[in-house]
Amino acid sequence: MSIDMRTGTWLNPPADWVADGTGLTITTDEQTDFWRKTHYGFMRDTGHFLGFPTASEFTAQIRIQGEFRTLYDQAGLMVRIDETRWIKTGVEFTDGELFLSTVVTDDKSDWSVSQPFKELEDFYLRVTVSKGSLRIQASCDGIFWPLLRLAPFPEADSYEVGPTACTPERSGLQARFSEFTIGPATTKELHDLS
Repeated sequence: MSIDMRTGTWLNPPADWVADGTGLTITTDEQTDFWRKTHYGFMRDTGHFLGFPTASEFTAQIRIQGEFRTLYDQAGLMVRIDETRWIKTGVEFTDGELFLSTVVTDDKSDWSVSQPFKELEDFYLRVTVSKGSLRIQASCDGIFWPLLRLAPFPEADSYEVGPTACTPERSGLQARFSEFTIGPATTKELHDLS
């Protein structure tokens, strides 16, 4: 089901954002981030997140566009139960390049990066939550969907899912989110990349 971006609930709304029936454009505020404890020791829950309620199992998909240039610039999808249990996945600028990044958090955050394709200023993400597991896929064309991550994730009666963006080192990243859908959890086999 296609989602009207005007109907979500903000956690840390940016000062500058515009939503309509087809998408959302935001400009990040200064020093925004989501992270818990691991390696750095700090806890941050200041990133921008526009959440939409889901069932206990679902697949969500979104298109992301932006110009990511500064360390830790990021935009993507978040799935959230509460401030201690969430994931964020999307593009992140690190070590001078763009990577697809995933942070899975259950009290403590972990971080993984990959580069299944290099063109990351206009791409798609798909997240499936089902039976205690989380499947994350990405696509540069909306047709071929390589696997980014398969991880355990706490079961819940419902979740919030939606676009997220953070700029821990600056403000002013403009990100565009469109083609956002939420539906039943996919039943495709893990190695079916369609």
